[in-house]
Amino acid sequence: MTDTHTGIVTTDTTVVKALRRLRLPQTQRNRELALLLFAFVINGAMVALVQLGAVGAIDWTFLYYCGGLTVLVLGLHIVLRYRAQQADPFVVPIATLLSGLGLAMIYRIDIEKKVSGWEALSTRQLVWLVIAIGAAVAIVIFLRNYRVLLRYTYVFGFAGILLLLLPFVPGLGTDAGADVWISIGGIFSFQPGELAKICLAIFFAGYLVRTRDALTSVGTRFLGMTWPRPRELGPLLLLWAGAMGIIVLQRDLGTGMLIFGMFVAMLYIATGKTSWVVLGITLVAAGVAIATTILPYVQARFTNWLHPFDPETVNGSSYQLVSGIFGLAQGGLLGTGLGRGRPGLTPLSQSDYIFPSLGEELGLVGVFAILCLYMVFTSRGLRIGMAGQDDFGKLLATGLSFTLALQVFIMVGGVTRVIPLTGLTTPFLAAGGSSLIANWIIVALLLRISDAVRSRPRVVIG
Repeated sequence: MTDTHTGIVTTDTTVVKALRRLRLPQTQRNRELALLLFAFVINGAMVALVQLGAVGAIDWTFLYYCGGLTVLVLGLHIVLRYRAQQADPFVVPIATLLSGLGLAMIYRIDIEKKVSGWEALSTRQLVWLVIAIGAAVAIVIFLRNYRVLLRYTYVFGFAGILLLLLPFVPGLGTDAGADVWISIGGIFSFQPGELAKICLAIFFAGYLVRTRDALTSVGTRFLGMTWPRPRELGPLLLLWAGAMGIIVLQRDLGTGMLIFGMFVAMLYIATGKTSWVVLGITLVAAGVAIATTILPYVQARFTNWLHPFDPETVNGSSYQLVSGIFGLAQGGLLGTGLGRGRPGLTPLSQSDYIFPSLGEELGLVGVFAILCLYMVFTSRGLRIGMAGQDDFGKLLATGLSFTLALQVFIMVGGVTRVIPLTGLTTPFLAAGGSSLIANWIIVALLLRISDAVRSRPRVVIG
């Protein structure tokens, strides 16, 4: 309808949604279905080739289990057709393909180590995948409007801090190197820091939406950049201190880097000030220098990174890193073939070193394809954020996407000796239930934000 006084043409929300149902939504979902079918074929072929390469025969039992997982992903697709018709069509297929690749490699290492049943990590990974995809389905169904999360900004901030502190609770924490795991009933372990990063991303997005004007409107011009006043530096310094505290108390270099990097990136997106990035990098450099000087844990990481082949370390602390590098070298350009390598020789080959395991059997071509999948996933997330018209959705989508990309860089850079190795997991690929659940929750949030962005009615000025 047209306002004769202003000349503004507005379209009723109901009419807009009815018209969109006739065109874009079904196209998006059909495209998603085609990509999912492609992902299912690749994942099934991976498992079959692993079995043929490792034992020379196909075990249909595990393939049936994977088929059940396929049905669950199709269930998510059907839910999207009815509850989020405008959601991005690339996010779920990429997450499915990466999860399937990781599951196939974990299963392959289980075969090499001759473990089966509940002792096999691939069996547990299947169970965690069911829970993770189920959580994604629940979020898509019940979280109709992601903007309601903004109301609970400080609740999520408190929850994130509480999750990070859980490993220090007597009876919950476990002694597994870094103090980042909790054990529930002695039955299964969980890494609360994976969920903490999502809670903190929501908190950062809400906090920056409320304070952006103060962060952008004032400052001192120097060296071609606008520098914040000391009072605006408070949040950045607090997060820097928090990241250092995580490193010191939990001996977890990776989580500290991840949380601080996420906050600096979201701060830059919110303000557009390069000075925040410069300050963030400066604080990171200062933190690394301090940690390397006073913390033996960090010193050992840097020693293994700089001198992995020294006789003093190669048979001890740097053995894992060197073994992974040799595995990648063995893979060469095209890999040894699925089921034909020896990835199990590397300690933690199913979790921390899942990337070198894949590189050994898929080669440089295979790992390049995996990195391209991560790149496309991140670019879709950033596109969802930049297309958003509300600041909260923009910050949340870009923050979550950047966090996943940063985690991939930290892990892949660590196992390939680009940077010192830290104790994170490779998203979707590595064995671990907490990581899978967190990553599929990110998928669900991106789906909800993208659907809201595309479904919003437009106002045309004529």
